[in-house]
Amino acid sequence: MTSLEFTSQVQKISLTLRPAAMNLTRDADDAKDLVQETLLKALLNKDKFKAGTNLKAWLYTIMRNTFINNYNKITKRSSNIDSTEYFQYFNTDQNYITHNGATSDFVVRDINEAISSLGTDYRTPFMMYYIGYKYMEIAEKLQIPIGTVKNRIHIARKDLKAALQVYAPVGASAATETLED
Repeated sequence: MTSLEFTSQVQKISLTLRPAAMNLTRDADDAKDLVQETLLKALLNKDKFKAGTNLKAWLYTIMRNTFINNYNKITKRSSNIDSTEYFQYFNTDQNYITHNGATSDFVVRDINEAISSLGTDYRTPFMMYYIGYKYMEIAEKLQIPIGTVKNRIHIARKDLKAALQVYAPVGASAATETLED
């Protein structure tokens, strides 16, 4: 197809593009702009059109993609987020703030002591579970029933929870006592 033939066919089809553009934009001026932009892109990219294919569908596809791209640009531009209020609350939770490095050293030391105070029968399955072993893998490695593994891990957790009660969040001890009764 020659450039002249292509241009004349595009001109004929351009009249049918206007109602579709109006349907997309819902505004007469925006529809005219969309049709013009579509025709400009079609003429600039006529080498990408394959002769024998549906020119009308190709033009509608260009128009639809142009509309979508323009819509995305507009919505991206107009969706400015006022981040000042957001950052006001960012990481203000006391659990995320370290006031003193020594405090965390005490906590780690207390956790390690609590784990060390567990009996070997409880500490070994608990630590294996902690590092990622599944119950079945622990049972196989230690050659004990899976029910025993689950029971020992449960008891180890319960003992650690009791030993580290000092670090429980405020109000958690009352809830724990209610659950255990």
